[in-house]
Amino acid sequence: MFLHVEMSGKLLNIKGELLSLDVPVVMGILNVTPDSFYAGSRQQSERAVAGRIEMILAEGGAFVDVGGYSSRPDAAEVSAEEEWGRLEPALKMLRDDYPRIPVSVDTFRADIAQRAVEEYGVALVNDISGGGMDEKMFETIARLRVPYVLMHMRGTPQTMRQHTDYHDLIEDVMLYFAEKVRILRLSGVNDIIVDPGFGFSKTLEQNYELMRYLNEFSMMLECPLLVGISRKRMIYDLLEHTAEESLNGTTVLNTFALLNGADILRVHDVKAAVEAVKIVDKLKH
Repeated sequence: MFLHVEMSGKLLNIKGELLSLDVPVVMGILNVTPDSFYAGSRQQSERAVAGRIEMILAEGGAFVDVGGYSSRPDAAEVSAEEEWGRLEPALKMLRDDYPRIPVSVDTFRADIAQRAVEEYGVALVNDISGGGMDEKMFETIARLRVPYVLMHMRGTPQTMRQHTDYHDLIEDVMLYFAEKVRILRLSGVNDIIVDPGFGFSKTLEQNYELMRYLNEFSMMLECPLLVGISRKRMIYDLLEHTAEESLNGTTVLNTFALLNGADILRVHDVKAAVEAVKIVDKLKH
């Protein structure tokens, strides 16, 4: 359905089939949480979850990214049992009713990642902590042999606002990725996607500095690049409005990201992101 194999420098092995990232793809967010920062993304009833999945597919999403733990600043701690309880019904629905759409699970817990892959066929693990909140994550990913989103964050969602003191932001983030990519490669992980972690342990000014240097990450790390800035504080604080009013700002930054090496856009608004991809691809070719 979504797979196209071509000569490309960036390919992902998705359950034995190759996904070319010659043209960037869009990952639609499915939050099965009661407290995500953007109220419009919260889906909890079975009907709401199904509706959200249908919307992501209809609007051209290549992945569904399912999360059961809100990572907004100061979010309440959620036990592993509660996180799994939120995730499992959505994962079961995706496996049974939408078997062709690749699913990503948004979790920092290795046990949950393992259960999602082994029991529900999840194709990709998206870890906001880059292995920093569960020491078993890297070995688990190596054993599961699924693509892994390695994000930059310091501290935890509860403490990350206290960890914005960098010697040199770009250098520090680049070294973080270089070290962790090396560990993952030595562990046998082939498909690594890097995510600079916009909004995580970074001030508004640092987020925009990171965005200005985005192309450096794409070139230096030689990994696919995921950008997730959808309706985030870096947009609505700058523009002095709300997450609900931040679609236009999101599209502007997504377009800039696409022009500077982004391969995957993780978004709430799939249609707008897919249109941005089509227009930027036309400009480039």
